[in-house]
Amino acid sequence: MTAELVAWYRSNGRDLPWRRTTDPYRILVSEIMLQQTQVDRVVPRYLRFLERWPTVEALAATTTADVILEWQGLGYNRRAVNLHRAARAVAEHGWPEDLTELPGVGPYTAAAIANFAFGRDVLPVDVNIRRVQERTQQTFDPACAQALFDLGATICLARIPRCGECPLTRDCPSRGRRYEPQRKQSRFEGSFRQRRSNALRAVAGGRDPGDPEAVESLLADGLVERAGGRVVLPETGVRYG
Repeated sequence: MTAELVAWYRSNGRDLPWRRTTDPYRILVSEIMLQQTQVDRVVPRYLRFLERWPTVEALAATTTADVILEWQGLGYNRRAVNLHRAARAVAEHGWPEDLTELPGVGPYTAAAIANFAFGRDVLPVDVNIRRVQERTQQTFDPACAQALFDLGATICLARIPRCGECPLTRDCPSRGRRYEPQRKQSRFEGSFRQRRSNALRAVAGGRDPGDPEAVESLLADGLVERAGGRVVLPETGVRYG
């Protein structure tokens, strides 16, 4: 199956900016942004983020407040704080052998950085790759990671896979099957996530967030802090290093 997959990817692979680099910092930024955010939304924000902070040292030297403000609109703002903390850890100590030591970096993200930046023989298994593996009942070489990402994202879809266009369909025991709808994420409208988002936006704009419960949650995540009786973004006006 590997040969068919690689041939398909050569003709059908997506041209994504983080695939043109082996810089671990740039790959870290892309992987953190891609957690729970769609690729088409990430691309322009990724390019803008790196234009502003092109190196891990540049990101480490800015404030947490700056990073949170730049992150607005991507959602799950805790990721911005973790990315900033990871950049500071790398700027101070270098890249650890065990990448999961970095804030916000779990086993999948660690495997992705290890593969794409450091050339390690490890396959980063996300939901798309896991789906392809389970349906084909095959294991794949780590060099196939990007091809597997694209196959799972565009062909081997969760509910109605496009088996007629799949390069692996000939030997796939699941070809032609349809699947039950996956559980959808809870609605954002009216949720506590929305209240947190509104509170953070108010703080970023210098206004009273007016939601004590949401503020306490933001405080726990390091997204805001109390200073002089006010709730403000972290490190407002304070530089690192």
